[in-house]
Amino acid sequence: MSWKKELKVLAKPYYWVNILLAVSYLVSKKTKVICTRLFQNANQEEDVCDMDSREVEILFFLMIVVMIRSRKTGSVTMINYLTSSFLYTKVANMILWAYADFRYGLGFLLICVLVGMLLPEPSYSGPEHITYFRNAKTFEEELVRDKKVSWLICFYTVWNPSCVNFAPIFAELSAEYNANLLKFGKIDIGRFPDVAAKYHISDSSFSKQLPTVILFQQGKEVDRRPCGDAKGKLQKFFFSSDNVRACFGLNQLYKQSVEKQPPVESKKSK
Repeated sequence: MSWKKELKVLAKPYYWVNILLAVSYLVSKKTKVICTRLFQNANQEEDVCDMDSREVEILFFLMIVVMIRSRKTGSVTMINYLTSSFLYTKVANMILWAYADFRYGLGFLLICVLVGMLLPEPSYSGPEHITYFRNAKTFEEELVRDKKVSWLICFYTVWNPSCVNFAPIFAELSAEYNANLLKFGKIDIGRFPDVAAKYHISDSSFSKQLPTVILFQQGKEVDRRPCGDAKGKLQKFFFSSDNVRACFGLNQLYKQSVEKQPPVESKKSK
């Protein structure tokens, strides 16, 4: 995603409101007028606008958690980093506000709940060519209905942050590469655990296999990401647009799918 597109996305209320919540405590502490009104008691002589050791520890811990979780969710753009960090920044701010005054912490929690109800995360609204499989039987039948068709299938769950981050990337790839013989599909393995079991994909809360993208040709699996190494250990894979293109050879698959059929040979004259 280009910087212009990212800035356009950031203009949506969901993002700038959550950014304000994420920096609310730090801004309040460093803005003298706000700080003295909120934190200064009549009997206090020390400067309460300076961060104490406990507050600094919470902020450093927050930075470490955000960095680790962002890498685990495969965040590769600024929007992905922000989205994956909002939950942790709001929890840290709630702790900081409660540390200053329990009433502030409770008020901040209520504001976060209201924001979550009134400003849900924007979903991708661009073009896509994805088949959403609503049951396991239809999924299996479609894979073998026409064996000339190659299927790139995303196995996902609606609650997993990595799957949420990957959704717009997969949609854009489907719009770019969809052809008669190259199709894109998605199936929610949270709703169909038997499909997850068949393709050996864990759908647990601690799973490192979400999302899983599998390429099917002639009705059979030929490649997947993430995949295991020679020892069976799962290899980390970052689901960026370029990585998916390269690993599954989408350019070559698309080229093959749109090539014209060879002309029928005419009968030789006697």
